[in-house]
Amino acid sequence: MTEQTRPPVHSVVVGEAAPRRVVFLHGLFGRGKNLMRIATGLEPEAQSLLVDLPNHGRSAWTEAFDYVEIADLVAEHLRAGFAAEGQVDVVGHSMGGKVAMVLALRHPDLVRRLVVIDISPVASGSSRGEFHHLLDALAGLDLASVTRRSDADAALKAAIPQDGVRGFLLQNLRRGDHGFEWEPNLRLLREQLPAVMGFPDLPGPSFSGPVLWIGGERSDYVSDEDAPAMRALFPRTVRMTVRGAGHWVHSEKPDEVVTALRTFLGD
Repeated sequence: MTEQTRPPVHSVVVGEAAPRRVVFLHGLFGRGKNLMRIATGLEPEAQSLLVDLPNHGRSAWTEAFDYVEIADLVAEHLRAGFAAEGQVDVVGHSMGGKVAMVLALRHPDLVRRLVVIDISPVASGSSRGEFHHLLDALAGLDLASVTRRSDADAALKAAIPQDGVRGFLLQNLRRGDHGFEWEPNLRLLREQLPAVMGFPDLPGPSFSGPVLWIGGERSDYVSDEDAPAMRALFPRTVRMTVRGAGHWVHSEKPDEVVTALRTFLGD
């Protein structure tokens, strides 16, 4: 699939038709299938949609990084398919959590219940340096010298010594017609990282539906200081902290997340 043939939003349905329909939105450097384990954990009571957000996975790239534009593209995609027959539940992690929040605020008719995993509706300034380093490392990789994925792994090891992080990022490397290439829009994400780390100022009413706000105990993306901003936009928020989890709550503690989703979405 070339850049010219990518759809605005690519997605995959998981599971058979079910009473509940759940949409999953991934974080930065991710793709829809990163949430496959959580989606399958909700079967057979729920059918899920794993979305590749714009500038990631198999979805098209945008000219600028704008949470409003991305949320509107996701809304259009849902109206044309998965949510054509009524409201869906939306689960978003990190960057995807911000998209999910904007989606609920701008398109409340689409969203029954909202789950936000380890992110707040505020600027995430403390982590900007870490993501800038990762983006620089990926963009600096000489793809012309990569003949197999292990070459890329070896080349990135000095800059990204954590095996788990490096393995996660290398999922974004694919073999194209002219060799290996990155699926995400690295140039845009590097240039507009402040927008990625930020959160738009949205006029209008708050979201009136139920919201589950999940944070990792060892993560600093959700704090007590963020609670007023969260409740101003989402007054029916219930906050939950997963013990022993960092930012990647759903991959570190999948059973706990599945249990929480089953309880919250099943009400």
